[in-house]
Amino acid sequence: MTQTSTARAWRVVLESIERDLLEGVLQPGDRLAPERELATTLGVGRSSVREALRVLEVMGLIRTGTGSGPTSGAFIVASPQGGLSALLRLQVAAQAFPLDDVVRTRVVLESAVVEAIAADPQRVTAEARAVLDAMDDADLTREEFIALDARLHQALAEASGNLVIAVTMEGLRSAIESYVQAGAQRLPDWDATSERLRREHHAILDAVDAGDASLARSLVHDHITGYYAEAGSSRDL
Repeated sequence: MTQTSTARAWRVVLESIERDLLEGVLQPGDRLAPERELATTLGVGRSSVREALRVLEVMGLIRTGTGSGPTSGAFIVASPQGGLSALLRLQVAAQAFPLDDVVRTRVVLESAVVEAIAADPQRVTAEARAVLDAMDDADLTREEFIALDARLHQALAEASGNLVIAVTMEGLRSAIESYVQAGAQRLPDWDATSERLRREHHAILDAVDAGDASLARSLVHDHITGYYAEAGSSRDL
């Protein structure tokens, strides 16, 4: 096998597993074939199989167990949310995604979130309300407030019922946490800003609970872009 084909061999394994997932041959919870069997079936070396499995594990698509017995081997993970979030964090950390693009994406996603919740007559916003109540504590430190802010937005994403949006939001929020913290340090009057953010949060959730999707979308847009503009972390969006 040439050096080029060897370097690409692990991709053959990834593509085979992806194809089996798409065709329903593999399901979440299934155990993959042993390394030796995969290598023979796909015509690659066992080292290429191991490399592919390491990639899949880092991506959160499989979990591996050592030894023998029913828990040994590589298993398809049912809900690989952590992998997608980790990939987004790494891409942002490597500056592959400009901050302005991340902020615009947040606006798109969170606008869709509040619109979906507002349109749902069976909406459940109890967790978001609980976080909002905790944020009303005037004794919160800046770091505590920002952590609760992130949890509030994530609670709304999860309440939308859209798993892809919730996972993407988690990755984006955690990826830009350092920007949020740094921006907060640059604010001239944190007390005034935090009070404004509290009012905006309440207004957004009130609009959602009232079923006013249009107002909720507008408030979310102004809330997100306003913070980054005030903190000097992003251009006008």
